[in-house]
Amino acid sequence: MSDIRSTDSMPIRLDDPDDVVARLEEDIIFGRLAPAARLTEDALMSRYGTSRHFVRQALVDAERRGIVRREKNVGATVRFYSAEEVRQIYEVREMLTRQAALMIALPAAQSLIDEISSLQRQYCAKADLRDLRGIHEANDAFHLALFSACGNPYLVRSLQDYMNLTLPMRAKNLADREGLAQSRRQHEMMIELLKGRDSWALAQLCVDHMQFSKRDYLARVAGEDR
Repeated sequence: MSDIRSTDSMPIRLDDPDDVVARLEEDIIFGRLAPAARLTEDALMSRYGTSRHFVRQALVDAERRGIVRREKNVGATVRFYSAEEVRQIYEVREMLTRQAALMIALPAAQSLIDEISSLQRQYCAKADLRDLRGIHEANDAFHLALFSACGNPYLVRSLQDYMNLTLPMRAKNLADREGLAQSRRQHEMMIELLKGRDSWALAQLCVDHMQFSKRDYLARVAGEDR
């Protein structure tokens, strides 16, 4: 019989490397494993109740996703971003976000507004349940649907890459009550702006929307440096 365990927000099949990766990813992006924390095979085997083989596969996959760093003579650690790296990454993400938002034709089609509104309801439902992974997935679905309306799939793909790159920096705030409440309000404002004609206001709100998580991660980095 397969070994299946329940986590805070999702069932985990511990005989499946993809599910071990999912648990490891969730622990990293929601701050249960701190940036720069060492990830030893024995500790992870005990944490997830799985085999060394699956732990090694999980670390390889997590490294490929950019959330774990593996170095010779050091081993595996949770990926840590310096303050300068965070600023540089967000500079690019902000430029891509602003451009995508400006390219959305306003007022938006009712079909887009209906789709975005439906995703927002899903997001709020997950938030009410405190389902961290569900919140994260609904949040990203909301933004990808919004930015896809720019009409340039290559720009959207680049945006998605940077959303994934900043995941360890921003996902922790989806578990923060203040950050989550602000995110919900700003999503509602985005929907209202889609109904109007002010592209610049929409673009600025989309850029402002990511500042809470950026400031929080920079504060955490500064705290660890002291």
